[in-house]
Amino acid sequence: MHGYTPEKDAYLKRLSRIEGQIRGLQRMVDEDVYCIDVLTQISAATRALQAVAIGLLEDHLGHCVAQAVERGGPEAKAKVKEAAEAVARLVRS
Repeated sequence: MHGYTPEKDAYLKRLSRIEGQIRGLQRMVDEDVYCIDVLTQISAATRALQAVAIGLLEDHLGHCVAQAVERGGPEAKAKVKEAAEAVARLVRS
């Protein structure tokens, strides 16, 4: 079981809302909406995706990484490294 499994329905609901935002963005561009208004909506969609990413990361740290650390050994070190790399990717994006 993955760390996000208990929250899976909430994540799917949030991602569906984001999908709607993206369709709205496509519609805005198709209808030649003012640039700043499109950029504002892009920023909102980006923040929404970042919120999902942070939630997934918290779940990963609290479940997958925590369990690996409790067990110890090379898997613990690998899970911590994997989490650090995920954080680095989020920071770069």
